[in-house]
Amino acid sequence: MIAAPKIWPQPDGAPVSCREKLKTLAENHAELAQVAQDAFEDAILMGVDEAAMRAILSDLIQGLRSPKRG
Repeated sequence: MIAAPKIWPQPDGAPVSCREKLKTLAENHAELAQVAQDAFEDAILMGVDEAAMRAILSDLIQGLRSPKRG
């Protein structure tokens, strides 16, 4: 599994430093990585093309909406 980033940059480039926020970010990263890995493996085992599934997952991430944009 891919390790969580060592630095979580804020919009101004400064790293997030609050321990509770860092803990939550690391937990979210681990959960998302596991769900994505499971979905990827399921798709491949069900016959989906690997490159296509990577593109589908990438598109999913690119389509996320920011809560700051309303």
